[in-house]
Amino acid sequence: MDVSDQKAAARKAAFARRKAAFDLDRGGASGLLSSVLAGYRGVPLAGYMPIRSEIDPLAAMAEAAAHGPVGVPVIMGADMALRFSRWSPDGALRAGPFGAQVPEVDDFFDPEIVIVPLVAFTRAGGRLGYGGGFYDRTLAGLRTARPTLAIGFAYGAQEADGLPLEATDQPLDMIVTDSEVIEI
Repeated sequence: MDVSDQKAAARKAAFARRKAAFDLDRGGASGLLSSVLAGYRGVPLAGYMPIRSEIDPLAAMAEAAAHGPVGVPVIMGADMALRFSRWSPDGALRAGPFGAQVPEVDDFFDPEIVIVPLVAFTRAGGRLGYGGGFYDRTLAGLRTARPTLAIGFAYGAQEADGLPLEATDQPLDMIVTDSEVIEI
């Protein structure tokens, strides 16, 4: 089985675990994320607009937006890095690719902290995404310009003992779940 087949199998199992955790979520899952971000007040950061069964970071993003710039990813095209457009809790949104909402008006900036959605993670900072490579390309580019903190945000149920990773897969610096903070 090659790496792409291994990743597909790992993704399928992780999606099932994530969906089960999502179904049990009664709100407040971003409490620990808010606590972590409180230590970085004013630092430009990017979150994401949750889709499907992703854990919801919006409450933590709204809190951070009171202290500094917060953006959300905008997909510019296949095989391209993401750009991050300034977001506010009450700002106008439009439909973006893959069903995620993006700000009505693009106001791009480079974040120093990126809250990364994921399908599965390891305690060593490994991350399995959807397979498009968007966050890997984006983090690689941001990290060439300056140190960029990548915080994976997930349900604890999305943890995997191991993942099929490749050299191009960007590591996470920290993982925040609904129940713990894992420093790498």
